[in-house]
Amino acid sequence: MIDQFPFMHLALDEARAAASRGEVPVGAVVVSSSGEVLAKAGNRVVETCDPTAHAEILAIRAAAKKFGSERLEGCDLHVTLEPCAMCAQAIAFARIRRIYFGADDPKGGGVTVGARIFNQPTTHHKPEIYGGICEAEASEILKDFFASKR
Repeated sequence: MIDQFPFMHLALDEARAAASRGEVPVGAVVVSSSGEVLAKAGNRVVETCDPTAHAEILAIRAAAKKFGSERLEGCDLHVTLEPCAMCAQAIAFARIRRIYFGADDPKGGGVTVGARIFNQPTTHHKPEIYGGICEAEASEILKDFFASKR
């Protein structure tokens, strides 16, 4: 069987690893236009005592370093949860070509709910957005994590 979403499955692995560290289970992968994985990361907010250590930010930072540029033009981001407003703005600044995300985030999303960063006239770069990729699996990881905290 061919894996239709190999990069999202890498992001899901990062989300599971984040959960095992006690972090909110979100994973992200940045992929070049040639299909090379430039970076992958899971949330590390608690571990680093850094409220900006979201999976997307960490993956973008590492990818930019590897790519040799602050602009990741032609690169795609695969993330298990809809990015928040902070991450969406970082995605715009990095000039990410496409975002593929798993679960919607009705409380903190910044792409399809909430701030809708890419719909703002002050946002100069608007990536292509594809939601619902491996949504059931991404949602289940989050639900299991929060159920274990209750």
